[in-house]
Amino acid sequence: MPAVGPAGMSARATEGTAALDKALDVLDAVGRSASGLAQAELAARLDLPRTTLYRLLGTLVARGLLRRDPLRRVYCLGFRCFEYARAAYAMPDLVAAAGAELRALRDMTGETTYLAALDGLEVISLERCDGAHGQRSQTVLGQRKPLHCTSQGKAILAALPAAQRDAIVKDIVLTPVTPRSITDRRRLQAELSLTSTRGWSLDDEEIVPGVRCCGAPIVDKDGQVRGAISMAGPAFRLSLERLALLGPEVADAARRVGAQLSSAQPSRQQGDAVPVPGDWAFEGAFPVWSSAAGGLYWADTLAPAVHFCARAKGAAAPPDVVVAQPDAPIQALVAHDNGVILQIDDAWQRVGTNGGLSPWPALPRRRVSAACAGPHGSVWACVSDGDRWRMADLSNDAASVAGWRLATPATALAWDDRSQTLFVVTADSGVLYAAHAGGTLRRLATVPPGSGRLSGLAVDRHGGVWSALRGGWSAVRFEADGTLDRVVALPVPGPTGVAFGGADGDTLYVTSAREALTREALEAAPLSGRLFVVHGAGTPASNEGGRTTIPSPAGPSGD
Repeated sequence: MPAVGPAGMSARATEGTAALDKALDVLDAVGRSASGLAQAELAARLDLPRTTLYRLLGTLVARGLLRRDPLRRVYCLGFRCFEYARAAYAMPDLVAAAGAELRALRDMTGETTYLAALDGLEVISLERCDGAHGQRSQTVLGQRKPLHCTSQGKAILAALPAAQRDAIVKDIVLTPVTPRSITDRRRLQAELSLTSTRGWSLDDEEIVPGVRCCGAPIVDKDGQVRGAISMAGPAFRLSLERLALLGPEVADAARRVGAQLSSAQPSRQQGDAVPVPGDWAFEGAFPVWSSAAGGLYWADTLAPAVHFCARAKGAAAPPDVVVAQPDAPIQALVAHDNGVILQIDDAWQRVGTNGGLSPWPALPRRRVSAACAGPHGSVWACVSDGDRWRMADLSNDAASVAGWRLATPATALAWDDRSQTLFVVTADSGVLYAAHAGGTLRRLATVPPGSGRLSGLAVDRHGGVWSALRGGWSAVRFEADGTLDRVVALPVPGPTGVAFGGADGDTLYVTSAREALTREALEAAPLSGRLFVVHGAGTPASNEGGRTTIPSPAGPSGD
């Protein structure tokens, strides 16, 4: 039986704790080195036996916490560390929501902008947009800084509830980082009161000599302080007079970021997806509801076929039937008049009431990457335009819509009559866009690759924007402002398209694919390739939440 020490800890546990301390010392040493450390350097710095260090390094590399650069023969932090950081701080919705505002502030001022969050008694840097000047602020992502002498820290403190703020101010050590740092608690409280009143904070060379910063707190829709954004640059460019003009701009940007955020998590509906009786498809796609036909059309693009599913009379879905079988792959399918039209080899054809196909010369022969029904019977599509792509009204001889251009092809479009908005998905970038009539294309949300690939697009009768996550086993709903508020679990890994229909318009239809799935995936998801219905999916959910991207590392100096 192992010996037990005075604190009740066994000798084995004490040895295990010592090994853990040594492993954490290795991580800490590597993390503090921007260029990584060789094994010999680590051994000398930590005074560890060579065999012990070798064993620790092997374990840390195997767990993904360290990685070895084979060219330079040094150890660097592994990507698992960034995953942990994302889970602990980044709250992907915060970084994604702040990205556009950070870039806009950077472009407006030419100075470097930052995003940070509270980490105990410090702030930690989560994102950075480098300024245009050669001499600029360069704080390292992940770097922690004091609250009392940074604009981000002051902004967060000023926005916190009084009791929480006072407790933190009482606990922090007011270390004089520069001669201008605040070291008196009464003076700090007075500056926090001023910051709260005017809405933005100031760092007047308090953490880095010669660098000034202004910041503002990010407060979400539930009143929770989520972090702060700031702008930093040399004092000779950022005079106090200029900062007095820029401070309100930073505060407005922070308010816009907070308006996109919520503390609640998206609701998840389990077990709602019901397979529709009928044959499976190799690559189901393009579900469109036809009110005139009283049902849903969809396509198998690889084994070319047009399917039709009549409106359900009750909880059970009626069987799905094949109504047309073209002799070439289907590139697009759009609701039109009393049925649907589809594109095959750049040409458009109409599916007749008897299932036959007939030419539809009203639309030009233009290869499209995505298409949807637009206002007044028009057909909108994404077409190639040299080395870029643009939105076009095919019904008007492919006339372009001013400003609606993309660097990568759109993979799904959906028009919303109520808001007069065209929604656009580019699966390669994971971005959902919105374009209001007469306006510009605006980024609504970004879905990280690990969540799945955005596939298909539909708008429910309450203005929610839906897409399937191919590879993510789910369909998701975004609010009109880009907030993710619902996730519907699906029993298949490859949902490909979404559409709304039914008597009340609240029934969600989801197509799926089985092409390219492994045998193991098909065994786990035998319903792959089927059409699914989710009754009542269009009913608004009560919870909201967010989604998006993680910061990437960079290099040091103001906030």
